Amino acid sequence: MSKSPTLLSPCQVGNITLKNRVVMAPLTRSRAGEERMPNDLMKQYYSQRKSAGLIISEATVISPQGCGWLNSPGIYSDAQMKAWQPITQALHETETPIFLQLWHCGRASHSSFQENNQLPVSASAVKPNGDYIHTPIGKQSYETPRALETEEIPPIVEDYRLAAERAKDAGFDGVEIHAANGYLIDQFLQSKTNQRTDKYGGSIENHYRFLKEIIEAVLTVFSAGQIGVRLSPNGVFNDMGCPEYRELFIYVAQQLNSYNLAYLHLLDGLGFGFHELGDPMTLAEFRTVFDGVLMGNCGYTQESAEETIKTGNADLIAFGRPFISNPDLVERFSNDWPLNPPADMNIWYSFEPEGYVDFPTYEESKKS
Repeated sequence: MSKSPTLLSPCQVGNITLKNRVVMAPLTRSRAGEERMPNDLMKQYYSQRKSAGLIISEATVISPQGCGWLNSPGIYSDAQMKAWQPITQALHETETPIFLQLWHCGRASHSSFQENNQLPVSASAVKPNGDYIHTPIGKQSYETPRALETEEIPPIVEDYRLAAERAKDAGFDGVEIHAANGYLIDQFLQSKTNQRTDKYGGSIENHYRFLKEIIEAVLTVFSAGQIGVRLSPNGVFNDMGCPEYRELFIYVAQQLNSYNLAYLHLLDGLGFGFHELGDPMTLAEFRTVFDGVLMGNCGYTQESAEETIKTGNADLIAFGRPFISNPDLVERFSNDWPLNPPADMNIWYSFEPEGYVDFPTYEESKKS
């Protein structure tokens, strides 16, 4: 018998019964080419990981303006939508649900990604502190973004809605709104990057307004039980972290609680770094204000995942790096098989099959 009976038990998410509580976290892997087009290599990669209870796709840009990462996929054209269809179809044949993660990089971009070399946009003109960004013209310094005008925000909300429509047409079971890790929505949420004086700035309620409008736009496409939201209350990635983080993220979770969403996905672990502006926020804190399905993420092991779900602090645990090098992660958990060694970070974003679809399952490694 496996040492993780709770982690491997079914879980209800909206109208979907997940076969286990092991979620494949969204992982940017840069295999979609310069045209940001899903392809057969990506289909093979996702299909290899079909035993996950739920797969959340890699972050997928909702518009050309949202781009900020080399060779990440898009969902802003009909061609991209159609190219995702073989991937969702292959997973549905194995009864594996997949949600598409909707992404706009905001200031975590560079003019060389943008049409006509325009500056990237953000809530406010606050430059990220960082050594460099990988761009189509090589490593470059970060730029000071352009603050969006108030009237430019509704069209971006509409981009999210259109992306959700295409995700539905592509066969996704739902979408995850990426409001974490210092990308555009997070830039509106946190005072470090939001110094606006219009209806999107000032109070915590106003900082939340952009995310609220996006959720309500996406709700015209998918039911609440098909929409997840991802937050990173402890995160420093992309130079984030604001003094009122605890008050902000508890408020956001309280607001999200009223929608009966599929889940709230929290990067509670500190593996990506911690802003150190107080004590880390915990899943237990969010449990007090969020009644729905809670997903923990970042640095979990099989043992800590089992314990966290067993104690009731989470319903699902998302695994990122372990899924890169262990396509059969669930089978390894089920049978207490050892994991493959962690993948070398240099090949995570190689654009090639190597380091992507060539990790052996436990059964394959036994044969070799």
